[in-house]
Amino acid sequence: MKITGKTSLEISDCIRAMVQKGDLLPNDSLPPVRELAATLDVNRNTVAAAYQRLAKAGIAVTQGRLGTTICSPPQAGEQEGLSPETALVDLAHGNPNPQWLPELKGLLAECLPKPFLYGEDTILPELRQWGLDWLKPDCPSHHELELTHGAVDAIERLAVAHLVPGDQVAVEDPCFLGTINALRLAGIQTVGVEIDDAGMRPKALEEALDKGVRAVLITPRAHNPTGCSLSKHRADALKRVLAAHPNVLVIVDDHFALLAETPYHSIIPTTTSRWALIRSVSKGLGPDLRLAFLACDSATADRLRTRLAPGMTWVSHILQAIVSACLTSKDVRKRLEKTCSEYARRRDELSTALQAQGIDVLPASGGFNLWVPLPQDAKDVAYALAKKGWLVRLGSAFEVQGSVEAIRITVSTLQDGQAKRFSEDLKSCLARKP
Repeated sequence: MKITGKTSLEISDCIRAMVQKGDLLPNDSLPPVRELAATLDVNRNTVAAAYQRLAKAGIAVTQGRLGTTICSPPQAGEQEGLSPETALVDLAHGNPNPQWLPELKGLLAECLPKPFLYGEDTILPELRQWGLDWLKPDCPSHHELELTHGAVDAIERLAVAHLVPGDQVAVEDPCFLGTINALRLAGIQTVGVEIDDAGMRPKALEEALDKGVRAVLITPRAHNPTGCSLSKHRADALKRVLAAHPNVLVIVDDHFALLAETPYHSIIPTTTSRWALIRSVSKGLGPDLRLAFLACDSATADRLRTRLAPGMTWVSHILQAIVSACLTSKDVRKRLEKTCSEYARRRDELSTALQAQGIDVLPASGGFNLWVPLPQDAKDVAYALAKKGWLVRLGSAFEVQGSVEAIRITVSTLQDGQAKRFSEDLKSCLARKP
């Protein structure tokens, strides 16, 4: 099948059809603009416009003098969650401990709302007020509140509202799996920014901004996968960097806020025109309660409402009622406080055990994960650990640009005595010659 057409739309549709039929495969090169224009007897600008349409649709990628090639279909990539049935001790799942999540049965009978219909307010009044009170002290200016189906859903909606395929977003490197996948599927390019145990490095962020990124996404506390949190000094430094770029969209993913061990330090300057602060309930109340609070500027809220309007994809009032009942329950609040302490205890226990074996661990100040940089190939170490009965997450799953030799360990379901045994097994794996 040959490429045909006289207009940019006809040419791009023809190439699109060839990709769908398998006549053109990922990484196949399209003819140079000048060559195809001569073959079709059209202006070179017509072919260039056709290739631009394909690039915007995510079907092809144009690389200047390197030409235009067919893209691979978007892939969701590696996912968080439980692994298939296995005899291994799963320290890779990235889940909260299910035993510490609220018991919902006793709350359901009393909290279920009346039936809601199309056209009614998308947010329960009591939950709206709770969210406004919770987020208001940490917003840089007047804000409006919306609800989304979790933090990753919020990030994806913000990307669609403000960005177009091909735009670049600065993220921590390493970065959370869900964030990487959501941005990739939206056609957004991620630019990795180096971090340390105090969070994103200001100089590295400044360099990314100078290269033209259109948005910045930062995790202020309990960064996944490393567990680092922003210090006030670091947050202030990042805020000064961002103040010089008022038109860049700033997204703050405070996903662990319900169980946070450190204070929240804002990085959003008052001069920033487009911003959003996200707080999910998934880690504290459970991933199946698909809800996150999103505070943002008025213009951003208006854009989000075009997809959160009644009749489209608002968050169920039933879920809202359950979340509201949890957040206003004294028993649930006490459980959250205990859960926070338990995650910290288990994290510290494993960190101490690893250090006792001479294994360096990136200091974590929140969350239920530990990040262990390795002096050798992480795949070899993970394989050796699997033979000893342990399943861990490879650091490469979280890398953006740089190559990462590390493993992430989830401690939420770690049992008593396992920290010492795991540390000893990891030490023996590191001692083995690759």
